[in-house]
Parts: sequence; C-alpha cells; structure tokens
Amino acid sequence: MVFCGTPAFALPSLRGLLAEPDFKIEAVITQPDRARGRGQERGSSAVKEEALEAGLHVYQPEKMKSDSAFEFFQRLAPDAVVIIAYGQIIPARLLDIPRLGWINLHASLLPRYRGAAPIQRAILADDTRTGLTTMRIDAGLDTGPTLMRQEIDIGPDETAPELARRMAEAGAPLVADTLRKLDRGEIAPVPQDHTGATFAPPLKKEEGKIDWPQPAQRIYNQIRGLEPWPGAFTTFRGQLCQIRGRPAPAPPEISGGAPGTIAVAGGELFVTCGEKTFLRMETLQLEGRKRVSAREFANGARLSPGDRFGS
Repeated sequence: MVFCGTPAFALPSLRGLLAEPDFKIEAVITQPDRARGRGQERGSSAVKEEALEAGLHVYQPEKMKSDSAFEFFQRLAPDAVVIIAYGQIIPARLLDIPRLGWINLHASLLPRYRGAAPIQRAILADDTRTGLTTMRIDAGLDTGPTLMRQEIDIGPDETAPELARRMAEAGAPLVADTLRKLDRGEIAPVPQDHTGATFAPPLKKEEGKIDWPQPAQRIYNQIRGLEPWPGAFTTFRGQLCQIRGRPAPAPPEISGGAPGTIAVAGGELFVTCGEKTFLRMETLQLEGRKRVSAREFANGARLSPGDRFGS
C-alpha cells in the first residue's frame, strides 16, 4: 500500500494504518517542502514528518503527472493507494495501477461539497450535519464512486479547525474498514448522483469581510468557518480589524442603530447586525497589533456614540 497525503488532517489515518498488522505501507507520498511563515524557511509537511519518524520511505514529486512518478508507481505496483488531502490532481494513467484503486477520504457526504474546502463550506452554510465519505478516485474532481459513509453532527459553536480534528480522527477507522471490505469484495462502489452535487471551492481572502447588514448568526458562521484563515474581519477607523464574537441578545439599554454600530453595556461590547440581531464581541485585533479582549478594545479605543465597524 502507498499512503498519499500532506496536512495534519491525514495524520490519524496514517497512524491508524501503521498500527494495524494487516496493513503494510511501502511508501508515503507528500508535497515537496515549501517556504512557510514570515521567515519563508522551507518546512516539511505534517505527513512527511510523521512518515520519517516511522521509518517510512518518503517520495515528494514536484508534479504527479511526471514520468518519474509514473515509473515510481509502476515499480511499486501497490494493492491500493490511500489518498487524503494530498493537494494535486492525480493523472488518469496512474489510476488503474493499484489493484483496489486510489481510495480517498473526503470530508463531506458526497456529492455534497466536492472540492477543497468542504468543512469550511458546511459551517458557512449553517449546516448542522456533515460527514465523511470514502470513495474511489476517478478522473474528475471528487466524482468517483463512493464506498462508505459516516454522518457527523456539527456543534453549534464548533470552528472549522475543531471540526476538522474531530473528523480526521473519525476518518481513520473508516479508511481501514473500507480497505478491508473492499479487499474482501464486500463493498459495491456506488456511482454518485451528479445532479445533486454542490461545490466547495478554495477559500478567498475577501470572503472574510463582514457584511454587517447580515444577521448575527450568518456572521458567526463566518467567524467559525473561516478560522484561522482568512478569519472574519472588518474595518475600524480605517484599519483592518479581525474579530471574534457570537450572537447574543443585547441588554435593554442598547437600542441598536445602523448595522455595524458599536455599543458598550455592562462591560461588554455589542455590535448591531441585520434583522435586529446583535453580536457580542469576544476578542479583536487591529492590523499590526496583538489580539485583545473586547473590554480592552473598548477601553483603548475610547468609543463615542455612533461609532461603527465597516464604515
């Protein structure tokens, strides 16, 4: 077997397969080392670090469509390739090499949320339930036949990183179970209903900009779904400001005002949103400054009546 993945989301499945005596991972494929962070120092992927610690052979092709990658798979001729959040499209000529195919763990109930950001898109859509799907990769984008599924509830206050960690852990036994049943001929792959497909494209920075006339719950979904990047942000006195908060009823002394209006009551900071709803702020971070509590922000900003975010 070959394991193919890059970020931390893939780690529980890699560890799970390594812990099972009936699976043997012959090689791990992950993205090439990339420059990361402000210092732009080259760093390894989470999967590479885990694989090296386990003493596994690591292969990092710059392009999976290269001849060298094709020769690599032909030489190994693995029974299966498990692929989780790898980050490259797999060319068609590689798909038929493994006897059981390329088995993908996708973080949605396909055909819903095909694409790169299914966890974030589910939260942004205010979904209360999502799930995991194992599928056999074909030449399309998350269009292959499905193998097994597991439904997962989304907590009302759960952020994208929190949900991703929980789903990654739940995915590990699902991957192992899928491989065993597929090898025994106990799974009949089910073609997806393409007419019911929805898509989860990569996140864009501008999606974090808050539109204050939206109701507080929708803004809260932005805060939850877009953590840690791009985050939910607005402007305050001409500066970008990252915010965190949650819907809450405003005390009687706050009458509201135009969307984005800021008010302080009982030591807490409230912002008026659309449909006569309010967001109680928790932390804020002005561009170039450290993150502070809402109380610290209010004290430092010396707020005046009518001050607004996003104006």
